[in-house]
Amino acid sequence: MNKNDDRVQSPCIDNCCLNAEKICLGCFRSIMEIAQWSQMKDKIRLDVLHKAENRRKVHDRKSQNKS
Repeated sequence: MNKNDDRVQSPCIDNCCLNAEKICLGCFRSIMEIAQWSQMKDKIRLDVLHKAENRRKVHDRKSQNKS
């Protein structure tokens, strides 16, 4: 087994599109979070994933309100 196999994996879905706030609308990480991902410890990665999920929820609510 590769040492990196048990690390928190990137949420990237290969659908990169940055909004005006430089947040990817595919994974909802900031451009800085994406750039620094490979150097992050798992604890920080989990925090980034939590923030990204919150950004996704806010984005989805805003999208629903526009309908």
